[in-house]
Amino acid sequence: MAPSPTASSVPIVDTHVHVFTRALPLADGRRHSPSGDFPPEDLFAVTARHGVREIVVVQPSFLGTDNAYLVETLALAPERLRGIVVVDPGVTDPALDAYAAVGVVGIRLNLLGRDCSAVLAPDWTALLTRIAARGWQIEIQAEGRDFPRLLDAIVPLGAPVVVDHFGRPDPALGVADPGFRRVLAAGPDGPLFVKISGSYRCGGADAAPYARALLDHLGPGRLLWGSDWPHTQHEATRTYADGIRELQTWLTPEEQTAVAETSRRLFGFSR
Repeated sequence: MAPSPTASSVPIVDTHVHVFTRALPLADGRRHSPSGDFPPEDLFAVTARHGVREIVVVQPSFLGTDNAYLVETLALAPERLRGIVVVDPGVTDPALDAYAAVGVVGIRLNLLGRDCSAVLAPDWTALLTRIAARGWQIEIQAEGRDFPRLLDAIVPLGAPVVVDHFGRPDPALGVADPGFRRVLAAGPDGPLFVKISGSYRCGGADAAPYARALLDHLGPGRLLWGSDWPHTQHEATRTYADGIRELQTWLTPEEQTAVAETSRRLFGFSR
């Protein structure tokens, strides 16, 4: 067994973590419920062991649009943390202003198990247009097959678009998945950023070919890395060190440095 990686001399920005406890109110209609407590102090401990300073906290789906715990977390280390919230289309501009004041830089559309046409309706288009006007990013988690339609509708609004977890291609199709090919077609100068994170969410497929294809077509200037800590629904089989090891396998030190710089620019971290 390979030794667990510790602090790296190559800079790492973690653009995808979650924090929560089982005591928090859970959203109706959630796909799953948390199996443990993963508060900010645990996050700070695990990232410190690997020399990771800058971190992006993403609202988990089972907390719905109640972003209060995420906001409390951001206040603990405002220079080191940024946030991605989940909102509904009726969210007010003052509420978005309040989120921005604590380090929120975008919203997440988690469309797993949902009809993606819901976010193409006029009320959502109006919200996403407001998000784009703020310079915020729109982060999308969806199945690969949904990305062509989603990107055709959302990219023209002008916001940076972040594709979660490799774009979740169909493992039976691999890199030939039409949604994944649509992501690759954006190119190194396009509007998309892709998180090479959550390899275990790719249907059991080896994610290395996805990482290589993304590097070849988009370059490190459009890639982000995230640990997906605490690996919800995979907590028993996944560690933070596993994600670091994958990063170091997929990318050269030079590519890792470029990905870290991309992350700092996109999420507004200063050095």
